[in-house]
Amino acid sequence: MISLHGTSFLNNAGISGPSSLFSYKLNKLPPASVKATALGPNSDRNISVLIENNDTLKEIRQDGTSSAADVDSDLTVAGGDLEAYNENASTEDQLVTPWAVSVASGYSLLRDPHHNKGLAFTEKERDAHYLRGLLPPTVISQELQEKKLMYSIRKYQVPLQKYMAMMDLQETNERLFYKLLIDNVEELLPVVYTPTVGKACQKYGSIFRRPQGLFISLKEKGKIHEILRNWPQKNIQVIVVTDGERILGLGDLGCQGMGIPVGKLSLYTALGGVRPSACLPVTIDVGTNNEKLLKDEFYIGLRQRRATGQEYAELMHEFMTAVKQNYGEKVLIQFEDFANHNAFDLLAKYSTTHLVFNDDIQGTASVVLAGLVAALKVVGGTLADHRFLFLGAGEAGTGIAELIALEISKQTNMPLEEARKKISLVDSKGLIVNSRIGSLQHFKKPWAHDREPVKKLVDAVNVIKPTVLIGTSGVGRTFTKEVVEAMAALNDKPIIFSLSNPTSQSECTAEEAYKWSKGRAIFASGSPFDPVEYKGRVFASGQANNAYIFPGFGLGLIMSGAIRVHDDMLLAASEALAAQVTQESLDKGLIYPPFKNIRKISAHIAANVADKAYELGLATHQPRPKDLVKYAESCMYSPAYRSYR
Repeated sequence: MISLHGTSFLNNAGISGPSSLFSYKLNKLPPASVKATALGPNSDRNISVLIENNDTLKEIRQDGTSSAADVDSDLTVAGGDLEAYNENASTEDQLVTPWAVSVASGYSLLRDPHHNKGLAFTEKERDAHYLRGLLPPTVISQELQEKKLMYSIRKYQVPLQKYMAMMDLQETNERLFYKLLIDNVEELLPVVYTPTVGKACQKYGSIFRRPQGLFISLKEKGKIHEILRNWPQKNIQVIVVTDGERILGLGDLGCQGMGIPVGKLSLYTALGGVRPSACLPVTIDVGTNNEKLLKDEFYIGLRQRRATGQEYAELMHEFMTAVKQNYGEKVLIQFEDFANHNAFDLLAKYSTTHLVFNDDIQGTASVVLAGLVAALKVVGGTLADHRFLFLGAGEAGTGIAELIALEISKQTNMPLEEARKKISLVDSKGLIVNSRIGSLQHFKKPWAHDREPVKKLVDAVNVIKPTVLIGTSGVGRTFTKEVVEAMAALNDKPIIFSLSNPTSQSECTAEEAYKWSKGRAIFASGSPFDPVEYKGRVFASGQANNAYIFPGFGLGLIMSGAIRVHDDMLLAASEALAAQVTQESLDKGLIYPPFKNIRKISAHIAANVADKAYELGLATHQPRPKDLVKYAESCMYSPAYRSYR
């Protein structure tokens, strides 16, 4: 047994004999991240352990002596700038050692999701890593494994069963999970993310099996720095965090909102190529106001009403401070599904001190702007030529509106205040107008224009005469037949975006939009809809899914070493996405490119974002790569199995 910072583990390399001096010397060192190297189970059984202490790497040998070590990054374990397995596509053919803390072998190797290959272990690997007898004799390829699993998943009739099967796979064979997701992205995206993830969050307490991220509750106040160090991976580049108060269009799900960060980060890897070991899902549990959950015996979170005010702010500030202390200034923190009042405050408070991004506000805005830019290729004109009406004035609605106004201002040199006048918003109390200014939340005030009050959406359509109608209300079936017909009466090709998730909360369906507009609408939705046939023509509606933007956006920030997010980066991401829409897609009624090309799309978005980071002086990775698209592609995680020594 060898003790590392008080933790004992069995040495798989088979060291025998006394090790008290070895353990003692390790434990006497200041706290530091432990790294291990070895020659492998078929070598002469030597082992060494590297202790990273400040800027110095020292090798502690079994005899208790130490010396400076030149470390081969291929032979190190997670942490720091010495990345463990070089998981990107450019290193697929390199041999690696399957490390955990010691060399993973035998039964433990089969239970390690990061290194397990199941029946794909070769004959040589089975000998080298003590797998004989632990597996059936056949050896099959990763491709055959993929074929078999897709066959099994397709047999499930209930989407939640497919979701659970995918989560089980992620916990047993990580590379195969991502292989399936990347190769079958159009089929599996609705399974691992919206709309199925909404149902998974609602039932998270019942289906919870293994923790997939960090749960930080009020009980841990004052200990968050310590809790972050409990996470096994140390070189974190992206954190997705939620407090579960506004999960999709489903409301307060408390601690069970963890399904959202887990799902988002799986897309960061599958779609954007960020390696899984660099991703950390976090749920901040401050209670829930959902009475049904509080009474549910299977609920896994704090059984109390939500903390607010100073108590909430102090916990979040401790979290943000601890993240920066643990992972540095370049870690991306993505806020996800916070309620409006907290979402805007957190983004405003930390955008000048941390690398932060709110997908509900900024990601949604960027993907919708891209769709609008693509739609202009069909309807003509510029953004400034159009009038926009929103149903919904929360995070998504005001975020989209602001980015549209910024782009109009940029294109025309029009003052931002003037650009905003082309955009009107309707909330639960009706059209946002100047006469309501005293009662409006701060993020709605820029959209209060000098108009007469209007209560109903259809009346607002007739008054504003918009060319674009965008729904972000979270309330299903609010784009009624009367509303869609009014849009069609005003416009030859009305642009209608029904963005609320999940499908049950969508403002209208694709079929309703095409039928009520007599096949003239340019339609996109937040959740996917099947193609619609109307009068002999098949319409394939686009999905304005944030997954088009945030994976590539995050990759661009990481590969440039950006230290802050700037609005111009969001505009750059939108432009890159819109540029990927071909005339062939537009002819089919699609204003977004097919998801099957998502990794190529993400590479272009990452390149545009990185380019803007360098232009703005916010990039720290120097020198700037000559070809940012190729560089982005080379940085992407590859799910192909590696050959073990």
